This record gives sequence, C-alpha cells and structure tokens, in this order.
Amino acid sequence: MIDQNEALPEGTDSIIAGAARTDSDEHLIVEEAVPASARSKAVESLRTGSEKLSGQAADKARGLVGQGLERSSEALANVSKLVGDTATQLDERLGQQYGDYARKAATTIEDTANRLASKDADELIDDTRTFVRNSPGVALAGAAVLGFALVRLVKSGLDQTDGKTNRPKTDPSKKG
Repeated sequence: MIDQNEALPEGTDSIIAGAARTDSDEHLIVEEAVPASARSKAVESLRTGSEKLSGQAADKARGLVGQGLERSSEALANVSKLVGDTATQLDERLGQQYGDYARKAATTIEDTANRLASKDADELIDDTRTFVRNSPGVALAGAAVLGFALVRLVKSGLDQTDGKTNRPKTDPSKKG
C-alpha cells in the first residue's frame, strides 16, 4: 500500500481506503463495506416487498377482469336483445328462415352472456389458460388478430389527432 506521506499525483487530495487493493481482494472490500446481517436484511426486505407488490398486482388484475366480465356480459346481452328484436323484421323482409337464424343467434349470444356473468375472474383466467394449452395455434392467431386490430385503432386515433394539429398554415400576408 502507498504510504500516506508520499507525494500524491497532481489533482489527488487523499488516498481512498481500499483503492490499492487488487481484483483478487475485491470480495474483501464488499464484505467490509456491508456486514452480512445488513445484506441478509436487505435481501429479505426486497423479497418481502416484491411479494407484496406481486400480490397487489394480482388483486388489481382480478378486479379489472371482474369489471371486464360485467361489461362484456352486459354488452352481449344488449347485442342479443338487438338481434332478437330484428328477427321479426327479417321474417317480414327476407322470410321465416332468416328470422329463425337471427333468433338462434340471439339465444346463443344470450347464453354466452349468462355464462360470462356467472363466472368470476379466477374461473375465467383458468379457462383461458386451459384454452391456450389445448389450442395454442388458435390462441396465437387470436392474439395476432387482436394485436392487429389494436394497432389499427391506435394508428387511426393518431391519424385523426395529426389531422387536427397538422393543418397547413396559411400566411396572413397572402390573401386569395
């Protein structure tokens, strides 16, 4: 180690403890800087905090899934009612056969809405996991279609925003 009384290079005020140690002594510096008990307390604190955060995130996700279930079942019930109401008009305009198709579709949509309304978030998550395990290709294709639709939605929203803000500027000095 360098003696404290030796002349230090220009711009150096003092020697930092441990600065003269080699790479092989690096573990000693870390062990001296943080005692083992403090390190284990820090690790335990991080572990406890991460478990708490993951629990909160799971609870929040379940709540959002529950809200989505409610809204989805209500929307499907409204669609079912709409399709059922148009069945009589289809009978008159296109014939009994098309009206029957509409009534069957309305019944199927209503049954789906009732099934969704009767499930809780955990059941839906489990059903989704099972579906993805049993039909990964269909799930992947559905995810791709959903992703494409979301991108189109976002892009159309951005295009509308750009259309409002990027109008050509007119020069007030030019009339005509």
